[in-house]
Amino acid sequence: MRGPLKIWFVLLLGILIWSPGLLAHHGAAGQDMTKLTTVKGAVTDFQFINPHVLLYLDVKDESGKIEKWVGELNGPNEMTRQHMNKNTLKPGDQITVVGNRSKNGSNFLRVHSFVTPSGQEFVLARGVDYLPKESDK
Repeated sequence: MRGPLKIWFVLLLGILIWSPGLLAHHGAAGQDMTKLTTVKGAVTDFQFINPHVLLYLDVKDESGKIEKWVGELNGPNEMTRQHMNKNTLKPGDQITVVGNRSKNGSNFLRVHSFVTPSGQEFVLARGVDYLPKESDK
């Protein structure tokens, strides 16, 4: 009886040691959460994948040069609950995206909202770490 009890004890101890890491999730520490950035551009890819849906855009800068941008949205399950799917955006769609840009200045946004070519706005339910819009104050 001591052998099986020892095995169960070791298994339980291993689960307790490793389980906090399993529940961990990255936050928004890499993004500038003090301001929202707006970009307008053409969708080049829309990947409805886990753990986060990814949006790729070609955005023209002030000089007309194309910049490649990436937007990270919610996971597919949350997006589906907000009535979005893999066909919500298609390559070539001209959209406006609002989000928090990376602190390192790279062309990466943690997406807060976006407006489709038809004018439909999707605001992502991503918690309290976004600045409120002026109209919400």
